[in-house]
Amino acid sequence: MAEAARWYDRNRAGLGLEFLGAVDAAFARVVENPRAGSPVPSIEDKDIRRVFVRRFPYHVVYLQLPDGLHVLAIAHERRRPAYWTGRLTS
Repeated sequence: MAEAARWYDRNRAGLGLEFLGAVDAAFARVVENPRAGSPVPSIEDKDIRRVFVRRFPYHVVYLQLPDGLHVLAIAHERRRPAYWTGRLTS
């Protein structure tokens, strides 16, 4: 996330902060309604969901656990979109 924010700032001053604000807004949507995200395709037997970051080609990937939410990744939609699947345990 920090690397993406730096990249956006290099391309246009202030865009990195806008990206971080959009990620925060996505987090807020998830906290308000954890079921709002859509299930991640191709992941079976797990309730892993994702919510898109508005204006940017990223999504927040998360898992709802009994004790709260666990963010697995802030993933780019096209660049290595499933890099985080190695973080899953059986």
